[in-house]
Amino acid sequence: MKRTLKYLAGAAVTAAVAGMATMSYAAPHDTAGRAPHSATVTPAAPAAAPAAKHAPTPRIVQPGERVTGAPGFELWLTPEGKHWTTPDMPEGQFRSVVDGNVDLSRPGVSVQSEGTPERLHLSGLYYGGKGTASTVELRTAAGTLQGELIELPGRPGWGVWYAVAEPVPNDGSWSFVSKVTVRNTKGKVYASISLR
Repeated sequence: MKRTLKYLAGAAVTAAVAGMATMSYAAPHDTAGRAPHSATVTPAAPAAAPAAKHAPTPRIVQPGERVTGAPGFELWLTPEGKHWTTPDMPEGQFRSVVDGNVDLSRPGVSVQSEGTPERLHLSGLYYGGKGTASTVELRTAAGTLQGELIELPGRPGWGVWYAVAEPVPNDGSWSFVSKVTVRNTKGKVYASISLR
């Protein structure tokens, strides 16, 4: 009997120290001093609310922060525009958003395509659309591709899309990409360009 009382007293102290996070109980012991069963009860946590689905938004990058689209292909943004390197042009290229050639008040998309025998790196500006850009889809000679979006902080009104594709044999057409469509978080067209 002393053994059982000692066990119950120890269980009570443990429960008090644990802030009643768990509860223990002891059953009477058999003649060999063994408890036929014991259990620990943990109160169930309240059910979590289901996670709300949110449309993706562009990855926000700091000015000059480099993003690797594929080996040898890097992108970075500055307030002046898009910068990128390729394996053939590691010194970098530039597409301005402040030189007057891009009207940020109207929806638009540009396309640049560079490649190696292993892959094509496709990228461009998107700008002037309504809402928050969310996704980019490319119609290409290899099929439909999904790309990525990056923007500078502070809602500049423009950003850069990019995608990587495996090259296909030249089919005689002048362009690998036939259409680029950027959609906003509501699924509406933010900006689009058709190339053929």
